Amino acid sequence: MKKACVLGFMAVWLPALVFAQTDSQLTAKQDIISQVRQQAAPDKRVAIFQVEADSTGRLTGKTNLPDAKQTLLNQLTQKGLSFRDEIQVLPASVLGEESYAIVNISVANLRSNPREAAELATQALLGMPLRVWDKDRGWYLVQTPDQYIAWVDFGGLQRMKKADFDRWESAEKIIYTHPFGFCYSEPNTKSQTVSDLVAGDRLILEKEEKKYFRARFPDGRIAYVSKTEAQRYADWAKTAKPTEESLVNTAKHMMGIPYLWGGTSYKGMDCSGFTKTVYFLNGQTLPRDASQQVHVGELIATPDKNFANLKPGDLLFFGEPATADKGERVVHVGMWIGNNEFIHASGKIRISSMNPTAPNFDEHELKRFLRAKRMIKDNELGLR
Repeated sequence: MKKACVLGFMAVWLPALVFAQTDSQLTAKQDIISQVRQQAAPDKRVAIFQVEADSTGRLTGKTNLPDAKQTLLNQLTQKGLSFRDEIQVLPASVLGEESYAIVNISVANLRSNPREAAELATQALLGMPLRVWDKDRGWYLVQTPDQYIAWVDFGGLQRMKKADFDRWESAEKIIYTHPFGFCYSEPNTKSQTVSDLVAGDRLILEKEEKKYFRARFPDGRIAYVSKTEAQRYADWAKTAKPTEESLVNTAKHMMGIPYLWGGTSYKGMDCSGFTKTVYFLNGQTLPRDASQQVHVGELIATPDKNFANLKPGDLLFFGEPATADKGERVVHVGMWIGNNEFIHASGKIRISSMNPTAPNFDEHELKRFLRAKRMIKDNELGLR
């Protein structure tokens, strides 16, 4: 990741009367801000550009895009519009040098706002690196490796300085490959548990023993993980590949897991969290949401909702097609498994059919099917 930008306010102090704004000047500023936002940060899920102009000439707000901020200032200057720059470039100064972090629990819940009652936006697994942008009380605004931005409470992460973060990233690790389990204070299952674990969790490898890995958490805790439930990360990475067979096998091992809005782990998944997790556990990273996943991969022809061209692992997208009055809405995603069936998170992880004569025929999803995309690539371990 790039080094943190130096935080601070760059104030342009001009005579007070410069800041007496006419309505037309304020509107012009707001239009330029909107244009820059649309160009640099059209998706607020993956970029921060919360900038406003007021009637006194002040530009306020926050962004993690210093180039976008500079573009804004340049355009305002070129248009002869006066301003006082009070835009904060993240990471926030309150973070000090610890603007990086590693997820420190089996599954961290990331929320849309800094409070427990806020919507669950996504989840992050133990060992996942995070960029920390801001703080609000005991909550931290973080960005995951797939660029998703959300808030996590202090218990879910271990903040670090860049040097410590780099050491964590470069250290040899293990990856937990069993769906659920525990790690222990001693190399036996009768000892005290240190934490629960889910598939995809990663820890630093301290030592390999006969039946256990001695592993270290981001906060320094030591735990023993059964070798029957984990692998050296490097060994796993050599074989992790999203093939038709491996994707279907992984998906079917999740059958019955409850639907959870915002979930991306074995503790619960939403529709795109399910497809993302299936691919993640096979070495390929997909965008977080269905409305993002639909924009990657190769389009597969499905004329008149004929699915003959699909292969296992292809993703099916559902929703509302575009009309003259509104754009397309992608609201659901599932994965093709062959035999005219797809697997998806709807109530729970389950298999549905596109065949009207099948007992698991899903007429609702067939009616709102939009298109299919092929995601399988060469081995892509963009897990960071």
